[in-house]
Amino acid sequence: MKHLIATIALLIGMSGVAQAGSKTEIETPAFDTAVARQMIDSSIQRFELAEDVSVDDAVASMELRANMLNFKLVADLPLSEQVKAMGQDANYMRILAFCDALIAKKMVEYDIIFAGFLPCRIAVVEDSNGKGWIITMNMDMMLHAVDLPEDLQPLAKKVRDTIYSIVDAGVNGDL
Repeated sequence: MKHLIATIALLIGMSGVAQAGSKTEIETPAFDTAVARQMIDSSIQRFELAEDVSVDDAVASMELRANMLNFKLVADLPLSEQVKAMGQDANYMRILAFCDALIAKKMVEYDIIFAGFLPCRIAVVEDSNGKGWIITMNMDMMLHAVDLPEDLQPLAKKVRDTIYSIVDAGVNGDL
């Protein structure tokens, strides 16, 4: 599992370097596109919104649940609104980021790799058929990527359980 996380981090990091437009060409190792797709697919989870739940209802429910669980909404990126402001049509696409800063601090102090996963992001999107979805990181993958000491294991589980509770509220429109 550590190798999977390291490979995903490497791919993400290398794409950032390539986009930076540096004058020096950086050779990237060859990789199998199908394997890369499988790695990405296993690193996220998709949840279809319940039939009677709109994307706006899902967002409101997640914000309420996060507040009840004392997880702060630290970022709200209404990407589809930005696209529309740039003159193009877009399906609903909004990224919410939640965090418990004290847990985040402890996790990053233990292993800096966790900084790449902060804050916990939850995307709310509409597909091409207008169906709402919630997408987030596979929290179990994050939990098992590193051998955590006993004092951090309950904190990591708390993050996982809280994020999944927030997602569940959104999927079902629980206000």
